[in-house]
Amino acid sequence: MSLQETPSGNRIHIGFFGRRNSGKSSLLNAFCGQSVSIVSAQAGTTTDPVSKPMEIHGLGPCVLIDTAGFDDTGELGRSRVDSTERAAEKTEIALLLCGGGEGETGLSMDLEAAWHARFGEQKIPVIPVVSKGDLTADARAAAKAVADCLGETPVIVSARTGAGLDELRERLLRALPEGYGNRSITGELAQAGDMVLLVMPQDIQAPAGRLILPQVQTIRELLDKKCMVISVTTDGLEDALAALQAPPKLIITDSQAFRTVSEKKPPESLLTSFSVLFAAQKGDIAYYKDSAAAIGRLTAQSRVLIAECCTHAPLEEDIGRVKLPRMLRQRCGAGLTVEIVSGTDFPADLAGYDLIIQCGACMFNRRYVMARIARARSQGVPMTNYGVAIAWLAGILDSVSI
Repeated sequence: MSLQETPSGNRIHIGFFGRRNSGKSSLLNAFCGQSVSIVSAQAGTTTDPVSKPMEIHGLGPCVLIDTAGFDDTGELGRSRVDSTERAAEKTEIALLLCGGGEGETGLSMDLEAAWHARFGEQKIPVIPVVSKGDLTADARAAAKAVADCLGETPVIVSARTGAGLDELRERLLRALPEGYGNRSITGELAQAGDMVLLVMPQDIQAPAGRLILPQVQTIRELLDKKCMVISVTTDGLEDALAALQAPPKLIITDSQAFRTVSEKKPPESLLTSFSVLFAAQKGDIAYYKDSAAAIGRLTAQSRVLIAECCTHAPLEEDIGRVKLPRMLRQRCGAGLTVEIVSGTDFPADLAGYDLIIQCGACMFNRRYVMARIARARSQGVPMTNYGVAIAWLAGILDSVSI
């Protein structure tokens, strides 16, 4: 997979945060070397987050996120601040631009200090930036004021002259979370020389002529690990097993085929699903597994939230919108309420739900998925995953390799 094809969920997300007119858009454009965000002297020009995939030498594939000012006011302004807060949930390194408003950097830093503390509490690296360095009367004095307030030395930059951009890139390299990008999909389940059998139903869920993203990423990782990979559809499973001289070390299937594959697999072979693998890579698999027990407590009066990461037109026999709700209602009663959200739509108030079921989240980064899990945990709502839930419903969760 080329750099340009690297999925957003596998890129380090770098967010630009600050007041209106603090220079976020200008700095992002200077950093990219092209016009990505609209720049204007009018405060509040950026209304919704703007994302730019690119490569930064040393960091690799990234997504730069320009956000609306967190000092916006009024009803529309509150909506813009909400969008900035949602962007913060995806951010893995934050650039905090200090200034804006009246144009005097460090004049009033109550909001900057609050956001700096917020990222610190969430263990997100944050780099303070004194923007518009060429326009600030005394950039060094402003930088000292920022350092005194935040307890961290800022980078002085000028989007117009490019001054400070190299230092900012160096700070980003140093801020890269330890071990970032090294989280494996298959972990210890597959090693060099292992035979891995992929069981991949090619139904309406799979685009014609293509494989879905989790399948592509898993195959690529297995090849990089020097595993031997065999791919079949569900109806070819028995023939594939018969053709092998020895049972495969690992079988990875689509979650909806869990029961069928479990009944036919050799006892020596480990079994998991693409959804479970991505749940472990992107989320908290132990919490997902523990939360699956909540399915047994659901009744016809319960409410379940199903959270898809992809936004797509509903398909016949869609796993999240049709099959999973049907499985739940067959067990718990036809009156079970199932609500579905997609993309970045995720309620702030989860208290009314008895269970949340999240997809594999191949399109999201780990930071964003963990933010959702933290929200559910803080409100006492169990949260699990498609594959884990389906394995529990099939009665095979304890035999699934995680």
